[in-house]
Amino acid sequence: MTDMTSNATCGRALIESWTLPAAARLGSSIRSKGIYLEVRARLPAAARKSLTVKAGELTLRMPEGATDEFATASAVISRTLEGIESLPVIPREIEDILGISATERHRWLKDGRLPSSGTRTVKLRGRAKVTFHIFDPRVVEDILDRGVIDNWREDDAEKPSRTGVARLGRQN
Repeated sequence: MTDMTSNATCGRALIESWTLPAAARLGSSIRSKGIYLEVRARLPAAARKSLTVKAGELTLRMPEGATDEFATASAVISRTLEGIESLPVIPREIEDILGISATERHRWLKDGRLPSSGTRTVKLRGRAKVTFHIFDPRVVEDILDRGVIDNWREDDAEKPSRTGVARLGRQN
C-alpha cells in the first residue's frame, strides 16, 4: 500500500517511484533506509543497484531495454510494500525515532519499560551471527504519542546511580 506510485519513461530509462507511508517511516530517515534495505534484499541481484531511496521515496530506474526485468522488480517492490507498516523496528531505528541513546534503550529494555517484540539474528558478511531485539512499530508509535520518554528520563535522574551509591557508602 503505497501513497503514490508513478511510472515514467525518461529519455532512455524506465523509472517508477513509491512514496513510503508516514506510518511506516515514523518520521525517521534511518527507518526509511531500513525499509529500503528490506525491499532491496527481496529484489533479484541484478536489479538491486537500480533501486534508490531519497526523502522517503523509493525509485527504481532501469535502462529502456530492460522492460521485463523492470516489470519483475516493480512487482516485487509493490508486493513488499504491502503492509510495510508492520515491519519490526530495529535498534538503530528506534533510537532515531524516539530520540534516545543506546544506553537508554538498553536500560529501558532491561527494566521492561521498552517492550521487545522478540529478537532477530543476522549473519554479517564473513563474521559471526549477531542477535538483537526488535520492536513492534505500533508500540513505538504509542510511546511517541504518549510522550513518556521525558518521564522515563526524569525517573532515571531521580534514581541514584550505582557509582553514586558507592560514593555515599565510602563517605560514611
